[in-house]
Amino acid sequence: SVIMVERDSQKGIIIGHKGAALKRVGVESRKDLEKFFGKQVHLELYVKVNKNWRSDSRQLKRFGYNN
Repeated sequence: SVIMVERDSQKGIIIGHKGAALKRVGVESRKDLEKFFGKQVHLELYVKVNKNWRSDSRQLKRFGYNN
């Protein structure tokens, strides 16, 4: 899964010191997904910078947002 942010500074916040924040997001997400699907889930997370994605209607549609 990809976590999209607009700036490098946001990427650092999401990842956290030594990856602690991203790990916490991954663990909690994995627990919820495993509960939903009723089986073990392997989750890979990536944080990517895509400047101004929130202002791009194509990007918003791609992420499931309706304009």
